[in-house]
Amino acid sequence: MSFLSPPEIAGLHLAVDEINAAGGVLGNKVSLTISDSGDGDTLSIADQSATKALASKADVVIGAAASGVTRSIINKITGAKVVQISMSNTAPDLSTWKDGGYYFRTAPSDLLQGRILGNQILQDGRKNVAIVYADNSYGNGLKGVTAGILTKGGATVSSYAFTENETNFASIVDKVVAAKPDAVALISYDEAKKAIPAFQAKGFDGGKFYLVDGNLSDYSKESFASYLNGAKGTLPGKALSSGFKAKLAAVYKAKTGKTLTEFSYGAETYDAVLLAAIAAQSAKDASGVGIKKEITNISLGGAGKTKVTSFKAALAALKAGKKVDYDGVSGPVEFDKNGDPTGAFIGIYRFNAKGQYSDNLIKVVAGNTVK
Repeated sequence: MSFLSPPEIAGLHLAVDEINAAGGVLGNKVSLTISDSGDGDTLSIADQSATKALASKADVVIGAAASGVTRSIINKITGAKVVQISMSNTAPDLSTWKDGGYYFRTAPSDLLQGRILGNQILQDGRKNVAIVYADNSYGNGLKGVTAGILTKGGATVSSYAFTENETNFASIVDKVVAAKPDAVALISYDEAKKAIPAFQAKGFDGGKFYLVDGNLSDYSKESFASYLNGAKGTLPGKALSSGFKAKLAAVYKAKTGKTLTEFSYGAETYDAVLLAAIAAQSAKDASGVGIKKEITNISLGGAGKTKVTSFKAALAALKAGKKVDYDGVSGPVEFDKNGDPTGAFIGIYRFNAKGQYSDNLIKVVAGNTVK
């Protein structure tokens, strides 16, 4: 998932810079420490980073990016009464995790993404669908929901699991191609860079691919870039304005000296930080207990509340004695009792002949619930 790091890092820096420019939280500047989360094969890295965060008395932990990694550290973080907010966890079972009310996420559960992915495949007239998925928490959760929607819609579904970080897809591709599907939904992370060329070698039509947030990437530098022309993919979040993209790109360039080319989950990361900061300001308490107490309240609308879209506006309203409702860049982010955003969006994109998708948003589907 390393391709998701740049936009998430940009979102962290942009949010913290804006908060501090407005005067900070409770009059104090926010400090930001970024640590490696590793991946599903290196869970000890995430554990070390979580331990370091707690030892430094972090008020809030943003992350991890992967649901499987979060599972390995959520008990440690929330058990210490520190709020954890992930910008990109989508596994459905995290909704009911026994976290004491300290876990939140700004990305919707795959109960929403899977439903929209399945419906899009059906709307495209696909009747014989193969789902090739990673045998991990992310892959199993998204596959289950997508397959259920497809089956209910009358499609024939065949599923093929592979081990996380798999590099040889020859045998799976042989089985898939033999079934003659009219669509392949590939649920993976970076393994897509191995799976896609394996399908290309067997002559499968690349325009019949459906990708998901874990592998919806800019493939313009890959040898199979043009092969994906016409393929579609889903990504949580609504269309980002050119202005917000420019802000992310500028802060990333300033902090790292590198050019930002991906924007996935940048908005969700930005929103996670602002929600925590506004909650702490509202509670007059920047501890995990204080943030937990107010974060759901400041995310919800209601009579007598002032809608705000920035920390500066929220700070002014709270100092004036008003109650606020933060609406984010990624969406309204209205948390339910499980810390899930009930008002969410999924964008559906199409790849062009250059292997790029970000400038070709087909539509955005709104989901009022993730259940």
